[in-house]
Amino acid sequence: MSTDFQSARVALGARLRELRTEAGLNGKDIAARLGWARSKVSRLENGKQTATADDLDAWAHAAGAADQADDLKSRLRGLESQQRSWRRQLSAGHRPVQDRYVVEYRRTASVRGYEATVIPGLFQTPDYARHLLIQNAELMQSPRDTDSAVQARMKRQEVLYEAGKLFRVLVWEGALHALICPRDVMAGQLDRLVGLIGMSTVELGIVPFGAPLNLTPKHGFWIFDEERVVVETINTELQFESAEDIALYGRVWDGLNEAAAYGLHAHRLIARARAQVHPA
Repeated sequence: MSTDFQSARVALGARLRELRTEAGLNGKDIAARLGWARSKVSRLENGKQTATADDLDAWAHAAGAADQADDLKSRLRGLESQQRSWRRQLSAGHRPVQDRYVVEYRRTASVRGYEATVIPGLFQTPDYARHLLIQNAELMQSPRDTDSAVQARMKRQEVLYEAGKLFRVLVWEGALHALICPRDVMAGQLDRLVGLIGMSTVELGIVPFGAPLNLTPKHGFWIFDEERVVVETINTELQFESAEDIALYGRVWDGLNEAAAYGLHAHRLIARARAQVHPA
């Protein structure tokens, strides 16, 4: 169990204890009101057990603080943030991770994403993806299953052609110029981006160099169905599900979106990058 998780669980328990004492109840009293064993009350208050949403609803009502139920459940969602090591995820190669993404994108209706340094996997060509996956396998010293991983990444892109989906994706202009592959491969990748402009399921925005910004473009992130945020660092994949985190990343996305270029302007930015990468 992570230290952050346990600390947050202890803090939630302390808040439960606070509500109980504010109501003038001891442990025996609230256990009786809830119909629970006193040991469960003790475990929850001391951070030894994770409450369920129903537990928190019941506690708030038993303590005469029904208006605090939403706050308690928000704290619980904060506990549900997940941290997954890339080293552990890639122990069997990239293919299992790509297969998981296929499933996740199929069950998702709307996505808001931002990438600062790389073309998003959802939009990558096979050759561009192959270079990235080889580099990552070397960095993480993981099994190299590049061909099957590329196939799985391409399979994920089938969702772009499903009615009812919407992918609103922002890319920092610098990602259009980052030569992580041969120039001809990058040229093909930029041509692929141009082809996405105008698709009914895709809204592609480019955040230009020199655009006025109300915040600095930091790491990439993805918001799935406004319910979950995924952030990838060099060594870890983080998932956040609390309302506060989702709202925070939503505000960041909105701020970047205000500066983003779409349509013909985005097309010109991509064309400019292509001309520099691979002059005609």
